[in-house]
Amino acid sequence: MAKQTFVTLGEVARAVGGELAGDGRASVSDVTHDSRQVREGWLFVAIRGANVDAHRFIEDALRQGAAGVVSEGERPEGFRGSWVKVEDARRALALAAAEVHDHPSRELRLVGITGTNGKTTTAYLVAAMADEAGTPNAFLSTVEYRVAGERTRAEHTTPESSDIQRLLRRAVEKGCGVAVMEASSQALDLRRCDALRFDVAVFSNLTRDHLDYHGTMETYFAAKLKLFDGSLGERPRVSIINVDDEYGVRLAEELEKEGERVVRYALEAAAEVTARDVEFTLEGVSFRLITPQGESFIESPLVGRPHIYNALAAAATGLEHGFGLEAVTRALKVCAGAPGRFERVPNVRGCAVVVDFAHTDDALLNVLRTARDVTRGRVITVFGCGGDRDRSKRAPMGEVAARLSDIVIATSDNPRTEDPETILDDIEVGLRASDKAYVRVADRREAIRRAIREARPGDLVLIAGKGHEDYQIVGETKQHFDDREVAREAIEEMMNDE
Repeated sequence: MAKQTFVTLGEVARAVGGELAGDGRASVSDVTHDSRQVREGWLFVAIRGANVDAHRFIEDALRQGAAGVVSEGERPEGFRGSWVKVEDARRALALAAAEVHDHPSRELRLVGITGTNGKTTTAYLVAAMADEAGTPNAFLSTVEYRVAGERTRAEHTTPESSDIQRLLRRAVEKGCGVAVMEASSQALDLRRCDALRFDVAVFSNLTRDHLDYHGTMETYFAAKLKLFDGSLGERPRVSIINVDDEYGVRLAEELEKEGERVVRYALEAAAEVTARDVEFTLEGVSFRLITPQGESFIESPLVGRPHIYNALAAAATGLEHGFGLEAVTRALKVCAGAPGRFERVPNVRGCAVVVDFAHTDDALLNVLRTARDVTRGRVITVFGCGGDRDRSKRAPMGEVAARLSDIVIATSDNPRTEDPETILDDIEVGLRASDKAYVRVADRREAIRRAIREARPGDLVLIAGKGHEDYQIVGETKQHFDDREVAREAIEEMMNDE
């Protein structure tokens, strides 16, 4: 259970900089933006979202015992409950939650990881290092939320601010010393990470994604900057930055000009944390880890060059937390990373079948380069693009797939309310840029089946885009669909037919 504090409505109103109308002595035990969560004594923050205006649910919240309402609007005439008027309801939600839960991030060494690719695997690696060092920890990722070993399936890459504060308070009560979380650009922009004190902030890279939301790469970068520049309330103690990335170079230079502490990691550029003698196989990577605290030889089960960057980011973070080079090395040798990241689907047919979350052109480029590095036969790629999302990456993903694959099967991802054939038309613009063989198969199950039937010994089948996800959204319906399960079924069908 979350800590039951005794914060008054007046104290919350002061914390959020709001104008209070009502009883400031009323006790507030928790805060939420979701009227369905409201319990006796909770504060309800009414947010006007892109699709839903929570003001519609104020009466529901009051019937469930809400201590008051926070809103950007004026208190309605005749309204019987307490009301706090604020300039920004999303920021108020974060500030109120931090106040109610007594700022748990100040009692933890909190790690925030942002970037287009690599956040989830890096988070898993840092948590593994904490485990190896004997430090109880909390973990908030795209895949799951974990507090001292208790696991909950994740609903968002970064939870809402009130949920984060509640989870972090539970982490403190469970004796955690470290918390690791992914910080997505949308979450940073929507103020979900406001009022958090980050000890370490990590920047992995920035490539094209979410432009349907951000509009331009500069706006996308500006959202990421919020983790580092004090926009959230406090600057991190140290920033760990990939300086093989052009945006990372900019970020490191800007922070150092402002007197902030930066630790660089890279494979190509000069950096405090780097790798030498790198070798790749289908079973993993090996390299010599170079750090200010010494060197160690790493044999990791993670496959491919991108995971070396994740390992370097995690190593720099672990050493900053004082886990020591020995614990960092042990974790890198045993942690298999996040589900659905170059995850092998076992089979005895002599080919490799791999599922990966890559859903941007840069991520697909990286995973296909990895596939090329470790495959002696052909690379057969199955991928699609999400509907009702950034269209600008569809043709580039098609071009990358065609350039680095021997055969491409373009299919559906989560089409949502968009016509799958329209999405495939956009992808095909990029596919036609190459003379490689490709085919369109809108049914994802059939596309996977076709790829596996095509594979010969020595080939690699890459099923990209959904990774750990076990659902597909078609229209308004979310239905069970797991690429790994479908691949296993296709392999079994072939074995039965032979």
